[in-house]
Amino acid sequence: MHKRIVDQNGHSYSRGLLMAVMLFGAFFPILNETVLATAYPKLMTYFNINTSTVQWLTSAFLMVVGIMIPISAWLMERINTKTLFISTLVIFEIGTILAWHAPNFGTLLAARIIQAMATGVLMPLFQTVIFNIYPKGERGVAMGLGGLVMGLAPAIGPTLSGWIIDNARWQDLFSINTAPIAAAIICAIFLFKPVLPVHKAKIDYLSVVFSTVGFGSMLYGFSSVGQNGRGSPVVLTTLLVGIIFTILFVWRDLKTKYPLVDLSVFRSFKFDLGTAIASLAMMGLVGFEMILPLYLQTVRGDNAFHSGLTLLAGALTIGLISPVTGKIFDKYGARYLCISGFFLMGVGTLPFIFLTKDTPVLYLVVLYAVRSVGIAMSLMTITTYSLNDLPTSNVNNGSSALNTVRQIASSIATAVLTSVLSNVTKNATPSKHLLTTDPLRYKSSMIHAALSGYHAAFIVALAFCVIGFIATFWVRNKKEVA
Repeated sequence: MHKRIVDQNGHSYSRGLLMAVMLFGAFFPILNETVLATAYPKLMTYFNINTSTVQWLTSAFLMVVGIMIPISAWLMERINTKTLFISTLVIFEIGTILAWHAPNFGTLLAARIIQAMATGVLMPLFQTVIFNIYPKGERGVAMGLGGLVMGLAPAIGPTLSGWIIDNARWQDLFSINTAPIAAAIICAIFLFKPVLPVHKAKIDYLSVVFSTVGFGSMLYGFSSVGQNGRGSPVVLTTLLVGIIFTILFVWRDLKTKYPLVDLSVFRSFKFDLGTAIASLAMMGLVGFEMILPLYLQTVRGDNAFHSGLTLLAGALTIGLISPVTGKIFDKYGARYLCISGFFLMGVGTLPFIFLTKDTPVLYLVVLYAVRSVGIAMSLMTITTYSLNDLPTSNVNNGSSALNTVRQIASSIATAVLTSVLSNVTKNATPSKHLLTTDPLRYKSSMIHAALSGYHAAFIVALAFCVIGFIATFWVRNKKEVA
């Protein structure tokens, strides 16, 4: 006889329906992270702004997401799960509608910040709910379904963005989200349940200040490397401030009676190892998804839509493979999935080091799909492995800590790859006088310089895979059961 599944009020509910609502509601905020990937040129023209100004749409978004993730642990302890989930979707909907009708850049930026507030809470909430409503022996499949959303949504973003920018107005990047989010809110009102235990948790406001300044400054510093250069005073100052205040946050959180995030989760070797490997997987995913479209557009001359379309097969692969790998995890454990996943990521990355201007598109699609299989096998698997080692009552803190580290790691990957690409290309760029004396040779040399930069960036991406591959051998091959 099956055990009756009840929420915190003792009422029966369907885990399947709750998961469906959560997956549907989470898809669009996560999609929103990359939906502006190809829209910047049009926004610069429309609002008459420069590159450094438009970049704030990404920098501010990443900052606020990074700020909200640690706070989400306290919110999950304090606020009814159903209320928190619906409120998150409502806040995101408000930001989306505001962005859709933004009359000026300031309004659009404010709208993105509102969206980021919701997105930063939604990711840890998503994972915490799964770990509270499913026993250990079933979490792999559930997290695999989560991987379908977390892997598929951001990968679809550039393709969707490219098509809309080429065929419609930039406002439609936001208008297409309003109806689905409204539908998700209505579904959540009737089908979502308060499944997490809550109490009147107190908050240490000094920890909030240190966390906000620390993580916000650090994320802004890393996200500014591509625009300002790694030696820029802005980058160095914000990184220094971020590091100092992050250290202050850790000190305060360990000392206070009411920690913002329970850092005792890092006493678990499995959690620490899994967090490190998950961060390396994210670095390989996010960094690569930034560099490859740039190569397609700058070297091959593809438009925004076609460059995004090249990544679509890989995105669909993640969506199809993630639930399967989750089922394998529940049956056999994490070790061989993670080892095989990082091996495939490395195999799929290695040929990119030898790209030319005329590399066939089909070749790129297949290689990217191979990498995507590796990501699907490793990312959500190692995340589940990490959080499984924590008591269910502490998963909210573990999820917040893990997602914060992954967010910072993603920003570091973007900064490092951007810096390598820029510096190597710059060093290989021919002198300007060649443009007047031998234009054809200058053009050929510029293409060679650009390719050199991309080759170097892909070598760094391969290094992430190799380090992750080595680390996976410390993952214990133990079946994860309740």
